[in-house]
Amino acid sequence: MGDRAEVLGELADVVLAVGRGHPVRVGVDGCSAAGKTTLADELAEVVRRRSNREIVRAEIDYFKRAPELRTAYPIDSAESYYFEVYDYDAIRERLLRPLGPGGDRRYTAGLRDSSARTVLDSPVQTAAKDAILVADGAFLQRSELDAFWDLRIYVDVSFETVLRRGAARDAAWMDSSAAAEERYRNRYIPGEQLYVDQVRPAERADLIVNNEDPANPILTRRQPADGPDAPRL
Repeated sequence: MGDRAEVLGELADVVLAVGRGHPVRVGVDGCSAAGKTTLADELAEVVRRRSNREIVRAEIDYFKRAPELRTAYPIDSAESYYFEVYDYDAIRERLLRPLGPGGDRRYTAGLRDSSARTVLDSPVQTAAKDAILVADGAFLQRSELDAFWDLRIYVDVSFETVLRRGAARDAAWMDSSAAAEERYRNRYIPGEQLYVDQVRPAERADLIVNNEDPANPILTRRQPADGPDAPRL
């Protein structure tokens, strides 16, 4: 168990140790309400202070497919959430591939608002060659995206914590806390259980942050795989 500032410092050290000939692409993965966005925001700031390098901050929730395009499953089902919500082609082609090997570094940080109903007027920007992308979102280690990350961080909490935190958070914009809890039980948690069962993200990530107690997270480093594309930890 460690102080949050210490864990963020350790994470920043690992990020800054990754050497690439293009912007380093860091994916902060995890289930709903795990604390991904907060961790990614804080990590980005620590890395910026320590390195003075350009930080590209992106939230994958701004790359959702329009609801009218999700037609294979009932729109509120766990299957629709897992298989249809995110536009993986856009995430790759507009964000990750441009920042990767041979890319032109011209990227877009998002295409739609978090509801996916409104198209954003997001400018195309050009990242510095030594920039660092810190992106957070769900399902980042799916096969459609996994090869495009240079470092994978998994923010790990139990599904009991997902339900408690998520229902409390989303009750503010839903009809009631009971409605929010029902949405988590019937859609988000079953969809994320599919991801955990199929991909086993905590076993594959380079770094795992147990975030059950956000003030005292626990950091675990997984031994990197061999090969030229393995993170240099």
